[in-house]
Amino acid sequence: MAYKGRLKAFVKLGNYLKDFCENHNADSESRFSLFKDVLIRAEEQNTWFTQENLFFTLQQWSNLLTEDKLTQWLSNYTLDNQSDPKIIGVVMAGNIPLVGFHDFICILLSGNKVLAKTSSNDKVLLPFLCDFLVQQEPSLQDNIEFTEGKFEHFDAVIATGSNNTSRYFEYYFGKKPNIIRKNRNAVAILTGNESKQQLEALGEDIFRYYGLGCRNVSKIYVPKDYDFDLLFKALFAYKDIIHQTKYANNYDYNKAVYLMSEFKILDNGFLILKEDESFSSPIASLFYEFYDSEETLKQELANREEDIQCVVSKGWFLHEVDFGQTQKPRLSDYADGVDTMKFLLEL
Repeated sequence: MAYKGRLKAFVKLGNYLKDFCENHNADSESRFSLFKDVLIRAEEQNTWFTQENLFFTLQQWSNLLTEDKLTQWLSNYTLDNQSDPKIIGVVMAGNIPLVGFHDFICILLSGNKVLAKTSSNDKVLLPFLCDFLVQQEPSLQDNIEFTEGKFEHFDAVIATGSNNTSRYFEYYFGKKPNIIRKNRNAVAILTGNESKQQLEALGEDIFRYYGLGCRNVSKIYVPKDYDFDLLFKALFAYKDIIHQTKYANNYDYNKAVYLMSEFKILDNGFLILKEDESFSSPIASLFYEFYDSEETLKQELANREEDIQCVVSKGWFLHEVDFGQTQKPRLSDYADGVDTMKFLLEL
């Protein structure tokens, strides 16, 4: 299967996603009816996957799957000489829509075969996109397989899960080449000098996908004299999130637990702020921690880098993420900082 054929298929998928996102509401459009049904079924299967979040995901992928961006990303690798394709088992998480799609792309564009085990929370969207890809490049059919059971006859594994499931992954897959991902979260560093626009953008990092993604900001670091009113006023634009039933249930539950435990909390009616050294805050909660100096905070984050997916800040780090951009990663932004494409090409 020629590399150019694979690449062209993904570019066509990007064009299709762009067309769908821009024209799905046109009265005369019936060609998208099947895709609309798939999105409805995706939300019925997992009510966290609202139509808004599904369309956001599709829009991001349409922006990435362009010939220019794909070619620029892949120019760092030698891809045309893959004569011995490997079968790569992929255990996909289901916390946000298409969370395993980047691994899927890497495997196929590296010339390997994907053996995918989708999450029970995200089982309809990826197979639909696969059907589209196969229509564009029929030879892909032999390189894509979905399974419900245990992996058999595979050469390497990419598995994403929690800290608990990672132990099982390491037990079952430890003898094969692997990438095993555990819990990670994004954090943000505030100085008190942020503009209202920056803090509003931070709300996108906190609330997109209801905070369920590993790139969602679940904790902020603030100076000791920080005025939380600045943050709450900026985040007020996201107040309607409380109308999502499952989010509201989590908000009520976590608030009750904190109050009964007599924890000191800050609350604005849809988000609970709690001082905590941990990174992974529950849904509808945001942890915060005070810092004394830039130097000590940088050292602390360096010591705990294995728990951090990315850092939102302005002028603190070379590879920091700007406010509002955590859910818009580039093709070269690999999960956990592990170059998936390099891993696949060296098998």
